[in-house]
Amino acid sequence: MPSAVTLIRSSRLSDVAEYAYAATAPAAARLIFLAGACPLNADGTTAAIGDYAGQARVAVDNLRTALDDAGAALTDVISTRVLVASNHQSDLGTAWAVVRDAFGDHDVPSTLLGVTVLGYADQLVEIEAVAAVIDAGSGQ
Repeated sequence: MPSAVTLIRSSRLSDVAEYAYAATAPAAARLIFLAGACPLNADGTTAAIGDYAGQARVAVDNLRTALDDAGAALTDVISTRVLVASNHQSDLGTAWAVVRDAFGDHDVPSTLLGVTVLGYADQLVEIEAVAAVIDAGSGQ
């Protein structure tokens, strides 16, 4: 099934950003608002302590699981916000590279933020997302 998401790139804005600048979904799309995907193991412990890339990988895996449970996939995501507990741009870049690579050609509009602290012990990365899908039988 084709994605409900249309990525919009602007030739009038810098091509340095590694994502589309905007995205749309048709009115008939069902929006899925995901809680921040955290780097938590199934037992609730924090994965990959001290490892920005490792935590980003686990957060992406957990995001994939939540999307699957909602009837969606990474290609249905319309936007993301990646939160990284650090004041060093290199740490943000490390986490972002993992997220960017996971999305591949589906380079959704994204915001990357450095924050002071996240909710779980030893947590360094969290990924918020919104997805859009066209449900079977919706006529689209």
